[in-house]
Amino acid sequence: MKKVEVVAAVIFHNNKILCVQRGDNKYNYIAFKYEFPGGKVESGETNEAAIKREILEELSLEISIDSQFLTVNHEYPDFILTMHSFICSCDNPSIELSEHIDFKWLDKTELRTLDWAAADLPIVDKLIVL
Repeated sequence: MKKVEVVAAVIFHNNKILCVQRGDNKYNYIAFKYEFPGGKVESGETNEAAIKREILEELSLEISIDSQFLTVNHEYPDFILTMHSFICSCDNPSIELSEHIDFKWLDKTELRTLDWAAADLPIVDKLIVL
């Protein structure tokens, strides 16, 4: 089975967390689900460099990485995902969506109101108990 390694940013601004919604996808089990923004790590790139690049590309947002958070291994029907998440912050919460169809800034107590991609749920669970 194909293995994919990605990074994800848990971006805080004024105690709110950025949640982004995927669009349609060839894999229906992740289509239109919410996730923490991020993407694939390119060859020779560190996880930290990848997360900053992905967030700038996808959201036109500059972030600061505060700490590594949680690495999730999740087996979807068509691929195995390893996702390294980082706690991040931003000074300016204004974003421009280029790959997602919606976004929300939510308090951690509101995270469960969204329909999350399965691999993101362990991150949600850990954030709620922080």
